[in-house]
Amino acid sequence: MVGPGAEDDLPGIVEILNDTAANSHATFATRPTSVAERREWFEQFSLTGPYRLVVARRGTLVLGYACSRRYRDHEAFQETVEVSIALDTGCRGQGVGSLLYRALFECLADEPVHVLLAGIAMPNDASVALHRKFGFTEVGTFHEYAVKHGQYISSLWMQRLSQTVDQSG
Repeated sequence: MVGPGAEDDLPGIVEILNDTAANSHATFATRPTSVAERREWFEQFSLTGPYRLVVARRGTLVLGYACSRRYRDHEAFQETVEVSIALDTGCRGQGVGSLLYRALFECLADEPVHVLLAGIAMPNDASVALHRKFGFTEVGTFHEYAVKHGQYISSLWMQRLSQTVDQSG
């Protein structure tokens, strides 16, 4: 089941984030986080407006989440959101990402959002394919602009205009 994120989801979200931080470069986090540290992050989301959090659950188990958040603080970017998605390792490749993005983009359909952006740490073929499936196109790569565990990481940036998106995914 996919629905709005709730504070009760934070332990599961933190577990996903910490696993990704420890075992992948998909997030640039280099140390574990806590539920307390993620509360401020959680508080940026609401049930209306352009900044949303949707969570996939099986019972009380968090399978993954997708969110849209402020891209930059400048007023000129008020119709631009950055989206991201994270999945439990056991749920990857099972369509959970598509369910999450479909739900998130349905939430945003009637909001004042013109451009959606996504930054993907490379390589990550599955994430690139998911974003292409939902109408994102490549706009550029930041080459070797981050360092994690002694390795340089590049990031592919993709975007889509909200009115050009096929919500069927």
